[in-house]
Amino acid sequence: MFKRLLIANRGEIACRVIRTARRLGIRCVAVHSDADGNALHVEMADEAYRIGPPPARESYLDAAAILDAAERGRADAIHPGYGFLAENADFAEACAARGIVFVGPPADAIRAMGSKSEAKRLMAKAGVPLVPGYHGADQSPERLRGEAEAIGWPVLLKASAGGGGRGMRAVEAPNGFEAALAGAKREAAAAFGDDSMLIERYVAAPRHVEIQVFADRHGHFVHLFERDCSAQRRHQKVIEEAPAPGVEGELRAAMCEAAIAAARAIGYEGAGTVEFLLDRSGSFWFMEMNTRLQVEHPVTELVTGTDLVEWQLRGAAGEPLPLAQSDIGIRGHAIEARLYAEDPARGFLPSTGRLIHLRLPDAGPGPDADAAAGNATQGESAVRVDTGVRTGDTVSMYYDPMIAKVVAWGPDRNGAADRLADALAATEVVGLTANAGFLRALVDHPRFRAGDFHTRFIEERMDDFASTDAGPPADDDLAIAAWTLATRDDEGAAAGGGGGNDTDGGDPWSPWNRRDHWRMNGSGERIVRLRFGDESGDPVEIAVRGGGGARGAHGYDVRLPSGREFPVRGESAGDERPMIDVGGNRHPMTVVEHGERFFVFREGRRFEFMRHDPGAASGGLEMAGGLTAPMPGRIVSVLVAPGDSVREGQAILVLEAMKMEHTLTAPADGTVEEVRFAPGDLVDEATELVVLAAGTG
Repeated sequence: MFKRLLIANRGEIACRVIRTARRLGIRCVAVHSDADGNALHVEMADEAYRIGPPPARESYLDAAAILDAAERGRADAIHPGYGFLAENADFAEACAARGIVFVGPPADAIRAMGSKSEAKRLMAKAGVPLVPGYHGADQSPERLRGEAEAIGWPVLLKASAGGGGRGMRAVEAPNGFEAALAGAKREAAAAFGDDSMLIERYVAAPRHVEIQVFADRHGHFVHLFERDCSAQRRHQKVIEEAPAPGVEGELRAAMCEAAIAAARAIGYEGAGTVEFLLDRSGSFWFMEMNTRLQVEHPVTELVTGTDLVEWQLRGAAGEPLPLAQSDIGIRGHAIEARLYAEDPARGFLPSTGRLIHLRLPDAGPGPDADAAAGNATQGESAVRVDTGVRTGDTVSMYYDPMIAKVVAWGPDRNGAADRLADALAATEVVGLTANAGFLRALVDHPRFRAGDFHTRFIEERMDDFASTDAGPPADDDLAIAAWTLATRDDEGAAAGGGGGNDTDGGDPWSPWNRRDHWRMNGSGERIVRLRFGDESGDPVEIAVRGGGGARGAHGYDVRLPSGREFPVRGESAGDERPMIDVGGNRHPMTVVEHGERFFVFREGRRFEFMRHDPGAASGGLEMAGGLTAPMPGRIVSVLVAPGDSVREGQAILVLEAMKMEHTLTAPADGTVEEVRFAPGDLVDEATELVVLAAGTG
């Protein structure tokens, strides 16, 4: 076994590899860009080396810098994780040239599957079923359009050198082909350094089912059954599960047999995934083979009781596979949700910023109780969380916006889905927008629960998930918000910070520091004014009486706009998770302050409040019309010029961020007055990109 392992990646996969390597007694060496100097994987490793500035091309994709770090760290093996250089054949060969073991397949196997066109040719020769399409070397726009017309609309454009939904476009009709081709080629070139395209017949409403395969250098091949990855947005996976609903018996055997045939055809070694499209009739077609570990590998580990990273390390060290095919079975069901920093209500735009507060669900007993590998004894249920960030970290524009993978196991599919929904309800994120509410709504959707979904399910049913926030607060929620503000005021006054008189000397017992409108014969009443959500909401006025109590405890009587009145009691608002008693009903909750806002998490719901000051200015100057950057990024193309008339929803420019292209559209009808940036320019979030005048010329 290796003595020193360099992990040529970041985030949750780097942390995952470190945990397994440590368990095997291997010393771990991390690498990091300037953006990741204080990252969790750096903290976990035994030593770490800087490899460059934040952009991936200058750090995590810099093979020379990574190999230099491996030599400085005296690593005898490199684990590439997934993404970045994981499927780079040149990097695998460069490792061998330096006498360092590449934990992955042979370079020839990576090359064979790295070009989707070459992979299709090899799979056809091996008898693996293929979707009709064009995989040729002639990449002229005229040839590609001609092939698309020969296949018949709709067609799917795919980057020949990559995956993960990048460089992929569905084209429904001829008039959208050129624009889709240009966008797909730009995205492919940026992500993979190769803008070659292949074209396939677009299979309507298929499922995406993949087979986990494993091989050693002694000629042994096994599969670890299938995963369903059909719940996708923008061709990227959101929910994955194992086993796949409805895939069993002869269909499962046929798909697994085809996957093994694909791996044998290229002399494969290590972990790989063979991906298929599956239609309702049970017909399936080869899509691609990922010559690496997949993001969704935890669901396979949970249902098979294996640790695939340990298998990778042992295989790369020359050991045979630990299990024969007959020894691998399926137990229970597992579902994984990808918790992203993104806004589903805004077309899944990535969100960047600092994680002011992050609480992830606790792991439960089950087949993977330690949340590091699938090798613990089986129990009734389990939750596993793989993450590479913690409170205080920043999700930047440079890398994938994943916060964590939340995975649940249960004895059956409904049990796993119930457990996952509960885990997502216990997930709390403040500081940026996350998709936890969307994921929970998806897992609880009747069609998902019935296993009746496909790769366009989210797109077609987005209205069902559009409102995933808590909705208007109930009386109990308003009472808790008023309690939070009143408690914060009283604790500030007690600390000497809330006096209404400059001569009180900060005396916490001064009457000028009292906030409860004290009267000789009782406590007076004060009004707490707050807004729910953003500044556009109507303010709510809540009457509060009382205050004080035992040290660290606070009690008030509140009267709500509904006319209801009841006592609210709780511990200090300084406690992150106080227990609140509202009218005799106790509520565990989390309160997080962030600037002028505070967030209340209760019973799986998230509420955002802010204090309303009726004396504050009510709007200021009206903003000029324009188009602003929703996140930091790079301008790819500008589609308008000064003087152009535009309609609401018309494409204005294309912004590249988080490894994806985002088309920004006109917020209203208008005339372009000024274009402030050109292709190639870097822009910050909220920067005005195009100035629009009302009305059209």
